Parts: sequence; C-alpha cells; structure tokens
Amino acid sequence: MLPIVRSISSLLMAVALLMLGSGMLSTMIGVRLSGAGVGAMAIGFVMAAYYAGLTAGSLYGYQIIVKVGHIRAFAAFASVFSVATLGHALHIDLVLWGLLRLAEGFCMAGLFMCIESWLNERATARTRGQMLSLYMITLYGAMAAGQQLLMLDDPSGMLRFIVTAMLTSLALVPVALTRKGPPVLPDIASFGLRRLYEASPLGIFGTFASGLVTGAIYGLAPVYGTEAGFGNAGTALFMTVIILGGVALQWPLGKLSDVFDRRTVILGLSAALVAASLGMVAVSGMAGDMQGQAVMVAVAVLFGGLSFTLYPVCVAHTNDHIDRSELVQASGGLILSYSAGATIGPLAGSAVMSALGGPGLFVFTAASAASAVVFGLYRMMRRPAPPAEAQGPFRSLPRTTPVASPLDPRGEDEPQLSLDLESAFPNGRHAAE
Repeated sequence: MLPIVRSISSLLMAVALLMLGSGMLSTMIGVRLSGAGVGAMAIGFVMAAYYAGLTAGSLYGYQIIVKVGHIRAFAAFASVFSVATLGHALHIDLVLWGLLRLAEGFCMAGLFMCIESWLNERATARTRGQMLSLYMITLYGAMAAGQQLLMLDDPSGMLRFIVTAMLTSLALVPVALTRKGPPVLPDIASFGLRRLYEASPLGIFGTFASGLVTGAIYGLAPVYGTEAGFGNAGTALFMTVIILGGVALQWPLGKLSDVFDRRTVILGLSAALVAASLGMVAVSGMAGDMQGQAVMVAVAVLFGGLSFTLYPVCVAHTNDHIDRSELVQASGGLILSYSAGATIGPLAGSAVMSALGGPGLFVFTAASAASAVVFGLYRMMRRPAPPAEAQGPFRSLPRTTPVASPLDPRGEDEPQLSLDLESAFPNGRHAAE
C-alpha cells in the first residue's frame, strides 16, 4: 500500500485541500442565507445551481482539458472556483450567488476530471481497487473534516470564504509541482438512459432517488440546522456525522447485497431510510439537552449510512444485468442519473420545507426513499432475480464524474474506452469536438 500512496500522494493532497474548503462552502452558504432570513425555496434554487453546474462540467469540462492540458486546466478551474468563492463575501444577492454556485459546480467537475484522469493513468489492473479506496477515504474524510471550519470566529462574515479560497488555491501547489507527464484523458462512452433503464429499471431509478436524497441533504441540512437552533458548532457536527456515517456504513451494508438478492437489499435500505428520515422528524425538537443531542447524532449517523449506501448498491444491481465489459460505460450513465436527482433534490426539498418547516427536509427524503420502495416492489413482480452466482461483488464508488469509473476493479483489466456522451442525451450537442 505504501508505494501506491507515494505514487499518488500529490493527488491525494490536492483532493484533501479541495474538499476541506469546498466541503465547508456548501454548509456555510446554507447557514449564511438562512441566517439572513432567506426562504427555503430561494436557498433551494441557489443550492440546485451547484449540481446543475457539476452536471454540465461532467459533460463539457473535458473540452477545456483536452485543449490546454491538465495542469493549465486544473489551474484555471481552481482559480475560477476561488474567485467565485470570494464573490459570496461581497454581497448577498440570490441571482449572483446562484450564478456563483453554477460556476463552482462546473469548476469542481473539471477539477475532479483532472485528478481522476491522473489516477487512471497511474493505476494498474492490480492497484485500481486500492487507489479507488484511498481516493474515496481522502475525498469524504476531508469533506467531513472541512465542516469543522464552520466554527471559525468570523464576525465580518468574510473569513470563512477567504479560507475556502486559500485552500482551493493551495490545492494547485502539489499539482503544479508534479514531475509526472500529463495523462491522456480517458474517454467514457456513456450508455443512454433508455438503454440503462431497459437493462436495470430499478438501478437507474434507485440512483435517481439517491440523488434526490443526498442533493437535498447537502444543500438543505445546514438550513435545517439553523432553523433548529443548532448554531455553527452544532450544524458542523451534524453535517460531519452524516458524512462519516455514510463512509463507515457503506461497506458493511453494501456487502449484504453480495449475500442476498440485491433488489431485496435495495428495498430494505430504502425502507430503513424512510424510517431513519421519520426518526429525524421525530427527534427534531430534542436539540435542547445533551441526551437529546446524542439521540439526534445517532439517528444522523444511521441516516447518513443508509443514504450514502443506496447509490453504490444500485450501481452493483445494474452491473448484474450487463456484461462485465460494459461496466465503465454504464457507470457514466448512472452518475448522470444521480446528478439529475441531486439537482432536483434541493428544489423539491425546499418546497416541502417551505410548507412544513425545517423537519420537512426529512419528510421529503422519506418520500423519495418510499418511491424507491414502491418501484422496487413493482420490479420484483415483473422480473425474477438473477442467480446468486451471477451477482458481482459490491464496490463503494464516488459520485463525482464518469472519469472515475475506470478505477472500478470490476471492469475489464484493460478497459478500452471511447467518448460518446451524446448517447446519453441524444438531442444535445455532441460533447467532443
């Protein structure tokens, strides 16, 4: 493992610095807007803009990388992200902040694509799985740690934005000083959504539902924390335990799907997520004493674990219905399905919060998970389960860009990839020039 860490240490350092800053940024924006008296619906639109930008960046950001190279593109994306971050400190304007979040999402997708293509270039058939694990640990560990920056003393309201911009700029240093040559950007041929649905209706519906839940949580949980009176420290802790719960529980919960029919596991996860969401509604008024806070943290850990696990189990279920050689292409389409859900989640979730108050966030996540239960029951009546020996192994996966998918060790030993993102959106402009 140590030689693998050494070979990608500069990339892991860049990821850690990026996520320390950007992990706190979304939480901070939600807290700042909610504290300024902005309504949940308006905050939902601002938060949804980030995921819209992330989706657009996944589709078109690589054109910039191809034209100018990885290091120049990384520098450009990081610089624009830093400038956009500082733009939030100037003035609270919802249109401006929505445009800034759109730019931040696009740039973050570009940054992920640069890093993930470097990881692909340095990975071998033997080390892909270990590199993927190190990448995910760094990604989500730094995101969780970054939440604690919310506790910085910031009377002016500018310091936290400045720190985020500084961390993003520092992420340039290990990349700019790398002595490795630029990699070839892997070309991902993404399955069309119709083809994916024909292969695994529950898989693509489940990834969409997962996007609804996690997009709403990342975007609106800070608003919930502010309305519940958590304060900055309590909101930071709340977001941290949700993320860490997702990291800690993904593997044990996901491995259950290697033993049982994956559709049954998806139904069980979704039903448990409904229960955990309703549990969050029930404990929403318990933040006033230490015992109540402990109960809320415990439920939040479980909620995070269930919501984070739904996506990779749905990916594994989809993989059971396609050829091994098609896993990489399928994962690109599934990420797009997830991204669509993550864009809609803050919009729909904020509407429910406007009607029901802060706990309405978890009413929305319960409804989203319940839709997966209903659809899963319908699919179980329509098609028999694949034989147990046909199920591939569970693997935890990032929900960043399709460029990460070749790191999945379940794919071909030496995947042959080609770029055709237009197949996922046949009415759109061809992504490659």
